[in-house]
Amino acid sequence: MSEGTARTAELAERLAAVKQRIESATAEAGRGDELPTLIVVTKFHPATDIRLLAALGVRDVGENRDQEASSKAAELAGLGLNWHFVGQLQSKKAKSVAKYAHAVHSIDRPGLVEGLERAIAAEQERTGRGALQCFIQVSLDDDAGTHRGGAAPDEVPPLADRLAAADGLELAGVMAVAPLGVPPEAAFEKLAAISASLVAVHPSATAISAGMSQDLEAAIRFGATHLRIGSDILGSRPAVG
Repeated sequence: MSEGTARTAELAERLAAVKQRIESATAEAGRGDELPTLIVVTKFHPATDIRLLAALGVRDVGENRDQEASSKAAELAGLGLNWHFVGQLQSKKAKSVAKYAHAVHSIDRPGLVEGLERAIAAEQERTGRGALQCFIQVSLDDDAGTHRGGAAPDEVPPLADRLAAADGLELAGVMAVAPLGVPPEAAFEKLAAISASLVAVHPSATAISAGMSQDLEAAIRFGATHLRIGSDILGSRPAVG
């Protein structure tokens, strides 16, 4: 068996196992056939893996570093993939992200909204690209020592209003990472309540980006519509450097 064939088989097996977990959790949550969107987070893994995943039917890919994402997106431009930027984003990277991203999951401040609005306007004029889907990242950490990024819950409403008014940006919903070292259920329940309050004001902002390899079942139980799964599909990160 060639190296490429072996890797394809490994990815296919891992992908099938994760999809089975998602289907089982969705059924247990009483959500019928309402399966969340699976975003395969491919950071540090080579573009060849993404090409194999695309052949296995994956269409949504996540990256958390602009330099890596922009390079991979350019190399794989013909595959029709949706690129999701899921990491912390510097405003100065907005112009680059606007060239390839279908969605940004880490909007956490008004300045970033402004930078993305300008960048998307320029890119739409240049290429006619569609609107950028925007998720507000919410911090669910009560302990500042374990802070994993995001806007405070009370910052979500004004940030949502700013996003909703921005040309070329679409307010998709909310995103969060469960705090480290504690069961994720309480955090995802809190995120679901924040989402409900958001939807009451912005009815189309129904998306909830939550859940990773270790906690996707809990995320689905509390309404996740987008899952960000990396290691359970791709395995351990390759050694860097």
